[in-house]
Amino acid sequence: MRENPAPQPCTIDESVHKRFDQSKTIFARIAHDKDSEFFGASIYDNAKAIVAQGRQGYSRTDLARAMGAWTAYDYFGKAFSWEPLGNANNVLTKPNLEKLPTDDPPALSALVKDTAGFYGATDTGIARLNTRWVYARDRQGRPIEIPEDCRFAIVMTIAMDPAAIATSPNFTACAETGLAYSRMAFVIGCLAEFIRNLGYRAIPMGNDTALSIPLAVDAGLGELGRNGLLITPDRGPCVRICKVFTDMPLAPDHPITFGVSDFCRSCARCADACEAGAIRRDKDPSYDHDPEFNSPGVLRWAVDHKKCFNFWMKNGGECSNCIAACPLSHCPKS
Repeated sequence: MRENPAPQPCTIDESVHKRFDQSKTIFARIAHDKDSEFFGASIYDNAKAIVAQGRQGYSRTDLARAMGAWTAYDYFGKAFSWEPLGNANNVLTKPNLEKLPTDDPPALSALVKDTAGFYGATDTGIARLNTRWVYARDRQGRPIEIPEDCRFAIVMTIAMDPAAIATSPNFTACAETGLAYSRMAFVIGCLAEFIRNLGYRAIPMGNDTALSIPLAVDAGLGELGRNGLLITPDRGPCVRICKVFTDMPLAPDHPITFGVSDFCRSCARCADACEAGAIRRDKDPSYDHDPEFNSPGVLRWAVDHKKCFNFWMKNGGECSNCIAACPLSHCPKS
């Protein structure tokens, strides 16, 4: 039996680790894998029946608000473009600006972080891009190759309202999740164009293209918790993550440790709160997890994605019980 080393940020077994294929995720299989049990499935399949039950937080208007909250993330595709946008709705012609010269990466990093905050990011960190976290293929199974000169990842968190998340798993919490994702789309779209307007390349992304949590760990934004989510020092897991890759010369931050692994060893409230039974209760993280839905060779408490998504479908919307239950999220009890 392999001995588990003391957990550090994203501890890797190099002998088995390989880039994960996004086409293996449940959301990819819903759209593209006709042989998958999830093909064509939707978390909203039972939504009408759930609304008819008349439970608090599951009304017709609650459902409409939850679905509406996803609008920017779901429909504003240009926010995720790898290329300058062009063809703006605004009729005003924009100037072609020369590349901003700089020999001060720390100053440029501070400018990027300040601008990300201006656009709505809660916290921003910068990591030297570790390509192991880039998906091997996208949802359609097409290879993903990041330009070699894009050496930095700008990683941002978007805070969610703890009071709204505390109502999980009802549609009020679902709406807060969707709203955070739409804010992600706004932030990455704006920041990418800001970087391009300075003459550099920008590749914005939400959950696509690369794994968000290990990049956030590399960028010093938090640690990986028992619930499989990023745990931040100030907001626990009550955040969403987005990122922009760039060739802009930046000064990287460094991973941080503030006791999350030890805390999660003695706390299993997220597992207690998980109605799907998808979160492990093992005292220690391990390398033992289903390779069908998880990247191999990463030391962690792996979540059972099948159980999690099946509960989402039963619930008629996303679930945030593990976030609400985490003492570090500071979610007031509903």
